[in-house]
Amino acid sequence: MASATRTARIGVDVGGTFTDLVLHDPGRNIVRTGKLLTTPDDPSEAILAGIARILREAALRPEDVHSVIHGTTLVTNTIIERTGATVGLLTTDGFRDSIEIGRETRYDLYDLFLETPALLVPRALRLEIPERVAADGRVLLPLDEPAVAAAARRLVEQEGAEALAVCFLHSYHAPAHEQRAGEIIRALYPNLPVSLSAEVAPEIREFERASTACANAYVQPLMARYLDRVQASLESMGFAGHLYIMLSGGGITSVREAKDFPIRLIESGPAAGAMASAFISRLAGIEHVVSFDMGGTTAKMCLVDHHEPNHKFDFEAGRVRRFQKGSGLPLKVSVVDMIEIGAGGGSLARIDAASGLMKVGPRSAGAKPGPVCYGRGGTEPAVTDADLMLGRLDPAYFLGGEMALDLEPVRRAFEARITAQTGIAVEQAALGVQRIVDETMASATRMHMAEKGKDPRRYAMIAFGGAGPVHAWNLARLLKIGRILVPLGAGVASALGFLVAPPATDMVRSYVARLELIDWARVNALFAEMAAQGRALLTEAGAAPDSIAFRPVAEMRHVGQGFEIPVPLPGLTLSEADVPAIRAAFFETYRDRFERIVEDTPIEALSWRLACSAPGQTIDLAGAVPQVASAGPPAPRAHRRVLFEGAGWQDCPVHDRYALPVGAELDGPALIEERESTCVVGPGSRVRVDRFLNLVINLP
Repeated sequence: MASATRTARIGVDVGGTFTDLVLHDPGRNIVRTGKLLTTPDDPSEAILAGIARILREAALRPEDVHSVIHGTTLVTNTIIERTGATVGLLTTDGFRDSIEIGRETRYDLYDLFLETPALLVPRALRLEIPERVAADGRVLLPLDEPAVAAAARRLVEQEGAEALAVCFLHSYHAPAHEQRAGEIIRALYPNLPVSLSAEVAPEIREFERASTACANAYVQPLMARYLDRVQASLESMGFAGHLYIMLSGGGITSVREAKDFPIRLIESGPAAGAMASAFISRLAGIEHVVSFDMGGTTAKMCLVDHHEPNHKFDFEAGRVRRFQKGSGLPLKVSVVDMIEIGAGGGSLARIDAASGLMKVGPRSAGAKPGPVCYGRGGTEPAVTDADLMLGRLDPAYFLGGEMALDLEPVRRAFEARITAQTGIAVEQAALGVQRIVDETMASATRMHMAEKGKDPRRYAMIAFGGAGPVHAWNLARLLKIGRILVPLGAGVASALGFLVAPPATDMVRSYVARLELIDWARVNALFAEMAAQGRALLTEAGAAPDSIAFRPVAEMRHVGQGFEIPVPLPGLTLSEADVPAIRAAFFETYRDRFERIVEDTPIEALSWRLACSAPGQTIDLAGAVPQVASAGPPAPRAHRRVLFEGAGWQDCPVHDRYALPVGAELDGPALIEERESTCVVGPGSRVRVDRFLNLVINLP
């Protein structure tokens, strides 16, 4: 079939419990959604099965598909579970232990038995190379090339290294030694993955740069095999289009970049949800929203201001203590700034032996065996089991009726695991599970917003994920958020994020200088280099070269401070004449962050960033369902009793999501069911369907 007819695009989000899919074909005005259980042993099985099914439902062939955009949690899971490759590290003579020494700080000053994250590269696999470059780029000691070759041979042939990382002192400023070491290693072992810190994270601060390079090497072989397997499987089913991958920063990129820099996929899956929220907020015209994505394993919250999710340029992977900053491996990567907690539909409830109190999560039932109600061997009650017990879910309409839920085993599990130990009635125990998981999410969201100086009452909430619309009303009530948007296809909205995300990437170079002493010709050369590199990457990812936009940022601070803030710059080409505008932008950003400024202290820049992006696509979700002519208030298709905290059992009308026309209005309590999720509307609330088919819920 001619490539001109390939207009369909498919977004695929592989989660811990479910794999979500959205198909959009603008040429045929088709939108289809799909959801099926993840296959943990080989995630590609669920991907291929889901694509095959969604194509059948849309009456399309693999040859009709222009592109598949995919996001995965494989990178973060590999680091958390420590199942990556055996990695060797080549570093500057005398700096073998820098990644173990770290910042020489303790994330908990008073814990005498402090547990630190396990290193990805043990000491025996870290070898020193004679070479030395000064901070200003001068070569103090030339690279010992025979030592590089000898170290590579020892690590590969004697120690069994499957990938190598190279991190030399000050290579962010003068990368020549690292580049030459890479050439030597690749000449010896052409197929060996090699991660150079000056390519992976060309930024100041050696510890973070080394940690990022080692993490990249640690996941590189696994990700390369996985992406090759997915590509080969797609081709075997007749797919001849492009496979693109979601980056942690919310952009999409090529398979080649994903293989070269897999660490940039550390938050690939969660980022898609934030991009979906940004798209939905733009359509609805809402400037400030909390993105709430609750799936089967985790819940993710992100702030979206002015239709853009917040970003940050560092990340901690595999924290020993989930909410304790400093207890994980530091990575210098661009990520969507969000919090992720172990609160999902599969989060397990238990009675803590020490305190006798009920706990929920972070341990999850996952896809295997899943919650008790799935009938796949689960024996411990989970959040989904509690939702079923409370009447929030229809046992005959889960996944649109494809997967029947069984209530009786759930009741027995609550009796055995909770009631027998506490004496609490089964229904009240289920309500307790809901109360705990919702308050856990509310507390985490409050903390995240407080750290940024934001007030939840000034935000709306966009709720999605399989469990998000079930819990959004109560979560918003706890946060005192007055408005909730639930998009059509909320259960698979993360996969929608892949289709609306722009081709995008972030570039960075470090050059440290006081504002009044900056060599602007050098800065302009750095931006020109980054722009050329970004344009090449995005063109490979399917962007039209003339559509690519650039947003320059400098990371700046007062001289003597330990950390910097991102400051927008007036253009790609700068001169001394721009210094007053840059200084003013620094003070504006500083005041927004800290509510004060210090005008008489010198300012310096450390790193220069360039965000490169092309326009994303717009999707009209109205194509997902036939439009219904409005003929008065919609009639419910059933009624079901639901237990609400503080309101008792309520008789709730159950509405078919696909039968609600634009402009329809409902009063709570009510349940609105679609194939992949159920929206719970509490008492006293009012719901209307806006012109984009979002459910807009106004709380009392």
